Amino acid sequence: MAARTRAIVPDRSAGIKPLNYNFEVKPPAFITFEGLDGCGKTTQIERLAGYLRSRGEPVMVTREPGGTGIGERIREVVLGQQPAPAAELALMCASRAQSVEEIIRPGLAAGAWVLCDRFHDATEAYQGGGRGFDREAIAALHRVLCGDLQPNLTLILDLDPRLALARARRLPAASRFEAESEVFFARVAAVYREIAAREPWRCRLIPAEGTIDEVAGRVREAVDDVD
Repeated sequence: MAARTRAIVPDRSAGIKPLNYNFEVKPPAFITFEGLDGCGKTTQIERLAGYLRSRGEPVMVTREPGGTGIGERIREVVLGQQPAPAAELALMCASRAQSVEEIIRPGLAAGAWVLCDRFHDATEAYQGGGRGFDREAIAALHRVLCGDLQPNLTLILDLDPRLALARARRLPAASRFEAESEVFFARVAAVYREIAAREPWRCRLIPAEGTIDEVAGRVREAVDDVD
């Protein structure tokens, strides 16, 4: 299937300065999964990886925070302890910088599809929308640490915050984020939807209600639509 390139002028009305985007989605391609805790990202990233591998495509899967040895240690601190909000932001960005250097750029250079469970949009949504940090400053920090690296495609699994929170709290490995209020999650969800509206050339808002198979079908359709 031939890839399509979209020449769309970024909307700067939200005050976030867009980076240097590459709109082609073909291997090597960088696809990120975003959404609230409990939306089913981890399951769907595994499903998409299996789908791509069934087509004979090389695939690498990683996550944030985590993915690397350093990142996984950061993950233990961020999810299992109580860092100050500013420290939380710094740790998330440190994990990302290590992942970009150790996994994402090498994977793309090797010609693989790189699938990442959260990337910089999560920081804008959780630390910007949820914690109240300046979102343009977060974008500037990303540019300092990761350069112009951007996903070719971002799949945002959209789920009602109340349902997502209820699902997340039932998970056996629930983190401290699941202890946040429904109001916190509503702020995060609002920012995710804003990102999807602001950057339609790379973002797809995927309804996350329904069965795992139904959502997986929507994910595959979104990938095939631009592949």
